[in-house]
Amino acid sequence: VLPNKYEATAVASPKQASARCQEEVKFKEVMVYLVEKKMGRSRRNFLTSLARSKGFRVDDVLSDEVTHVVAEDNQAGGLWSWLREQGLRDISKVQVLDISWFTESMREGRPVTVESRHHIQVRDFDALEVLAESSEFNENEGRCLAFRRAASVLKSLPSAVRSLGATQGLPCLGEHTEAVIEEILQFGRCFKVEEIQCDERYQALKLFTSVFGVGPKTAEKWYRRGLRSFKEILNEPAIQLNKMQRAGFLYYRDISKTVSKAEAQALRCIIEETVHWIMPDAILALTGGFRRGKEYGHDVDFLVTTPELGREEGLLLHVIDRLQDQGILLYCEHQGTTFDATKLPSCNFEAMDHFEKCFLIVRLYEDQVEGGLQRNPGDSRAWRAIRVDLVVPPVDRYATALLGWTGSRQFVRDLRRFARKERRMLFDNHALYDKTKKMFLSTTTEEDIFVHLGLEYVEPWQRNA
Repeated sequence: VLPNKYEATAVASPKQASARCQEEVKFKEVMVYLVEKKMGRSRRNFLTSLARSKGFRVDDVLSDEVTHVVAEDNQAGGLWSWLREQGLRDISKVQVLDISWFTESMREGRPVTVESRHHIQVRDFDALEVLAESSEFNENEGRCLAFRRAASVLKSLPSAVRSLGATQGLPCLGEHTEAVIEEILQFGRCFKVEEIQCDERYQALKLFTSVFGVGPKTAEKWYRRGLRSFKEILNEPAIQLNKMQRAGFLYYRDISKTVSKAEAQALRCIIEETVHWIMPDAILALTGGFRRGKEYGHDVDFLVTTPELGREEGLLLHVIDRLQDQGILLYCEHQGTTFDATKLPSCNFEAMDHFEKCFLIVRLYEDQVEGGLQRNPGDSRAWRAIRVDLVVPPVDRYATALLGWTGSRQFVRDLRRFARKERRMLFDNHALYDKTKKMFLSTTTEEDIFVHLGLEYVEPWQRNA
C-alpha cells in the first residue's frame, strides 16, 4: 500500500522516542503537525527536531490533538481536500498555516500570533474557476462566463483581496462572486466549491477532460455509461477511441504535466531551426501563455508565416516531414486551411480559426533543456512528450492571428466585445472590420489593432487577465 502523499512514513526508533521524552515541553496549548508533501521527509524530520528542542509539541500523526497544521508550497485546494478526508472532529478549529508561521515561531522561540498572512487559503479566483468549470460541465454557459470574467478581474489586481471592501467598484463581480469571496475571507475556503470537488460527476468529468482529445460531451457520455476511471474506459470494448484520444492516453503522464518556460524555449529553438531550414525568411512567434510571460503552461503554441503572401502554402507539411525525419514526432493531426476571405466579416465567432494548423506531440530530450526536464517521480527516461500547436496564417492576417493566439482567452473575448459594443467593429483572428465605414481595416501589427479600436497598446505580459 502506497503512503498517502501528505503523510509522513518515518517510524521513530527507541532511541529517538527516548530523546523526545527528555525534551521539555514549554507550549502545551500548541500541537504542531508538519505536512510532509513538498517539504520532504528529511527536512520534516529536521524541523520536527528543531521545534521539539525549543519546547514545541509536534505530532507525527494528524489527530484531533493537533492545533496547527503547517505546510510548505502546498496548493490550498489539494491540502484542504486531504484535510477533510482525515476524519477530524472539528476541522474549523485547526489553524492551517504556511511555513512562514513556523519559521517565525522558531526564530522567536515561541508560538507567534497567527495573522491572516500565515493562513493557507483557497485563492478566490481559484474557487471561481472551479465554479466556472462546474457550470461548463452543466452546460450553463452564462454562469460559466460570469465566473470566468470575475476570476479574470481578481487575477488582474496588484495584490490579493484582504477584505470584501476591497472589491467595491470592481466590474464583473456579481452577488454570487461576492458571496464566494466573503466565505473565503471568513473561513479560508468556499463550501460550495468543496461540495463540487466531492461530487462524483464533477470528479469524473474533470478527470476525463484532462485527456488530450476528450471534450465535455465525450466525458459526459462516458460518465453516463457508468465509467469512472481510465482503466474502465480502456477496458470497455464498446468504446472506440479516436487517434487523438489514443495518443492522449498513451502519453498522459507527460502531457498532463505542466510545461516549463525552459522547456518551451527549447522547443522554440527546435521549431525555429526546423522552419528556417525549410524557409530561411519565415516568420515564427511563440504565442499563448509563454508570450504573456507565464512560467508554466499546458502546451506550446507557435504562429508561422512568410513575408510574401502565398508562400506559406505547403510550409507546414514540410515542417511535419522534417520533424518526422528527426525522430521526435510522436503524434500529428494536420488540418488544412478552410479560410475563405469572401465569407468575411463573420458575426459568429468560432472557438477555432480557419487557418492551416497542426496539433503535435513532440519528444523533447533532457540535454536540450536548460536546467533539465520536469520529470515524473521514478522516471529515468532522457526525454518527455510535450504538446505543440503550429498555426500558419497568411501574412496579411498575421497580426489578428497573433493577438488571438496570444490571449488570454478572457482578454481577447473582452476585446472582441469592446470592438462590437463600443466601436461597431467585428474583430476575430481573421480580420478587423468597421461596420460604420463598411470596410476592412489594415492591421500589419498588433499595435495597428489597438489604434483602430482607440485603445492604448497593451503589452503581452499585461494580457493574462
